[in-house]
Amino acid sequence: MHTLLKIQTLNLSALESVTQLNQFQKSLPLQCQRSEVLSTVSGYSGYGAEQGEQKLRAAIASTYYAGLGIEENDIFVSDGAKSDISRLQVLFGSNVTMAVQDPSYPAYVDSSVILGQTGLFENDVEKYANIGYMRCTPENGFFPDISTVRRTDIIFFCSQNNPTDDSPRFIFEIPGAKEVRAISEFSSPLSVLLSLVLCDIPQVALEVSSFSKYAGFTGVRLGWTAIPKELHYSDGFPVAKDFNRIVCTCFNGASNIAQAGGLACVSPEGIKAMHEVVGFYKENTAIIVDTFNSLGFKVYGGKNAPYVWVHFPGRSSWDVFSEILEKTHVVTTPGSGFGPGGEGFVRVSAFGHRENVIEACR
Repeated sequence: MHTLLKIQTLNLSALESVTQLNQFQKSLPLQCQRSEVLSTVSGYSGYGAEQGEQKLRAAIASTYYAGLGIEENDIFVSDGAKSDISRLQVLFGSNVTMAVQDPSYPAYVDSSVILGQTGLFENDVEKYANIGYMRCTPENGFFPDISTVRRTDIIFFCSQNNPTDDSPRFIFEIPGAKEVRAISEFSSPLSVLLSLVLCDIPQVALEVSSFSKYAGFTGVRLGWTAIPKELHYSDGFPVAKDFNRIVCTCFNGASNIAQAGGLACVSPEGIKAMHEVVGFYKENTAIIVDTFNSLGFKVYGGKNAPYVWVHFPGRSSWDVFSEILEKTHVVTTPGSGFGPGGEGFVRVSAFGHRENVIEACR
């Protein structure tokens, strides 16, 4: 059940105020200057290229993929990672199998359900029959033993993983990698400046990324997908050509205002400003980690991603969520929302105003 829907089922009449430390409250977006020319009669532009403005595609390629063989025409600018994940699912269709980190970002599983890839939900184990769940636990450093993963057509990796803050450091050991398509979503490119996946195995991997987290673009909506030229279907046809067809059919292109902001983000001044924003969130994270540690809880993550993964062994994550909300008026996110491997955890987000973080941690 979605967190907000669950909140509505609780008796909150006695709560005077609620502080949100989940995904729904963010600090103000990075104040990138929007191009003033868009507000003039002569400078306004209507529909642009569905793939994104050429200057932004070139800037993304040179900023994040220099030396990796990724060029501007390999970049597809979008309205965010979640949208591109769904478009990729449309591209691959319903007759594929997939594996996902457990726990991990719910959009991978949910989009697979909509496309009919997953089979029936098995209530006894709280899993879909046709999904390979790669369990991520404290014992394996929140990264699965890839050698035990059953053969699938698609493997989703999230780096840093939301919610556990691990990265796909062992992706190169995927059995039969030449025949597997790995989709890696980099939610924080400032933490991982090089896509190791695209560097080492471009013939089997593509990458989805977003400005949402590290530039505060959660409401602005801007991201991209990088598809190497070497990534082909088994018959030799380029995946990028099919994705281009999907994009041009289902999408009219990202907002020109958002793209102007994105171009400002990847300028030298913008990179500096984004590092400052990331530093601010890291300070928030340190406050949250110190608070839970002082209370005797085991805390994971919070190093390379703005999420703190707090363990409550033997307890239902929804029960913990409800108790924290009702007793402290602080909203977290139940770990079970990220998959069965998230049971017994809650995720606490450092995305928020400093005064709210301090108030919640008092």
